Amino acid sequence: MTRKQKRLSIIAGGLGFLGLAAALTFYALGQKASYFYMPADLVAATLEPGQRIRLGGLVEKGSIVRDGGTEVSFSVTDTENSVKVAYTGILPDLFREEQGVITEGSFGADGVFHADSVLAKHDENYMPKEVADGLKEKGLWQQETQ
Repeated sequence: MTRKQKRLSIIAGGLGFLGLAAALTFYALGQKASYFYMPADLVAATLEPGQRIRLGGLVEKGSIVRDGGTEVSFSVTDTENSVKVAYTGILPDLFREEQGVITEGSFGADGVFHADSVLAKHDENYMPKEVADGLKEKGLWQQETQ
């Protein structure tokens, strides 16, 4: 093998190794991705059992039920459809009715969304971007101007 052929084979081997590493990284990230849905989007969606998603919308008025301890159930709505959510844990301090929320988890066999994390807006001028964009598309949310 000439010096030029050795150099080309080392470069080709290095590029092959980097390509394989990139492919494995993207595959692993794709398996961990959580897709964002609004309640109206779930009507047309076909989800696999146990598939992790992010569910966003507004906490429906009058739907929060605390079962003693840390078990809470509530509904997330986009004013068209609503989804019942069950959560066990401590809710964010600013979690309340008619506020933007994003939950992450999966649907159970009972049709209830079982969340393992809940994110709520953190002040009066912020709503999670995905929720705000989804509500703006439907013409249901208006940003307050000050």
